[in-house]
Amino acid sequence: MAIPEINLVDPDSYQHSGPPFEQFAWLRAHAPVFWHANGGEPGWPGFWAVTRHDDIEEVSRHPDIFSSARRTVNFHEWPESTIVRRRSGILDADPPQHTRLRGLVNRGFTPRMIGRLESRVTEICAGLLDDVEGEREADFVADIAAPLPVQVIGELVGAPPEDRGKLYELTNRMTGIADPQLSSPEDFNQAVAEMYAYAAGLAEQRKHEPRDDIVTKLLQPGDDKDELTDHEFGIFFILLILGGNETTRNAAGGGMLAFFQHPDQWQRLLENPALIPTAAEEFVRWVSPINMLRRTATCDTELAGQQIAEGDKVVMFFTSANRDEDVFAAPQEFDIGRDPNPHLGFGGGGPHFCLGRHLAALELRILLQAITERMPGMTLAGEASRLRSNSINGIKHMPVRF
Repeated sequence: MAIPEINLVDPDSYQHSGPPFEQFAWLRAHAPVFWHANGGEPGWPGFWAVTRHDDIEEVSRHPDIFSSARRTVNFHEWPESTIVRRRSGILDADPPQHTRLRGLVNRGFTPRMIGRLESRVTEICAGLLDDVEGEREADFVADIAAPLPVQVIGELVGAPPEDRGKLYELTNRMTGIADPQLSSPEDFNQAVAEMYAYAAGLAEQRKHEPRDDIVTKLLQPGDDKDELTDHEFGIFFILLILGGNETTRNAAGGGMLAFFQHPDQWQRLLENPALIPTAAEEFVRWVSPINMLRRTATCDTELAGQQIAEGDKVVMFFTSANRDEDVFAAPQEFDIGRDPNPHLGFGGGGPHFCLGRHLAALELRILLQAITERMPGMTLAGEASRLRSNSINGIKHMPVRF
């Protein structure tokens, strides 16, 4: 069997050409659990690339075999001191620590807490469109898709409006670590420190002045008197701001680009607004905002007939899983009426399934409704520029005219 050149981690390739869909398709058909000898950076280990939908679900649902805590969930290789600190966060923990943290933070994501945001999300979307409507042109990402989730998360945590621009700037510096136009490793570390300090200040304020917001709920002891430590809260706050921002921002930007590339689907939505909920889900499948996450094998095991050794790096490619021919009918087609749509854009199930899934879907639905009602003639006004990243499928800028 002739194996084509496989490189799933070159950030320059992602920036210039987008995800390597042809490589993913070949791997799903011929080597769904593939030894990727190129670790991405000098000195980084090779890894097992997992590209099929069912196999990613298998990895996600067995944290006892595929650990998030051993080397964290990021593809990046961190020093041991950083790994120890990150294990205090829900993203880089395994049960039972993950179970404890998830139980504590779930209190802030009840249907009541999310549902009460709906009117504010509608107001925020309306305000963003008001700001650009008179200009007739805008940068869809910088002016609409990116500010929306930052303002919504700001509402959720009770951050003052004047602080939200700072939180937006910090998230850009953290997610743009591989993009020299946005950040650098030094900028990343400084941004993490500043976000952590901001969380500490907000927590201290809520301890003295409780409010009806998620921060106050997260800081209160649970029924068993357990509570988040200051460090656990700081790590979770960073995850909340980053996760709440990046998924919605990139799904919205990439989804609207898909509409520009498939005008028949935009016309279909204008003629049938009842498709907005399924269109929002198709945004997430089509874009796959998070390209990949890492696990580490805790023992010798087997996946899809492939032997994996204890300590091996195992990387799940959600972008590939969301184009899996064995799961989706015509996966290479952008179909806003797709139903069912069992995409893995919010994770592959198991204990790490995305906590903010319902909030992200709510934001996308309300944004789509606002654009179809107020700017049905929106068109692309130039070239969209992609983020230099192999972890996040993001668009930095996208000029539009309406």
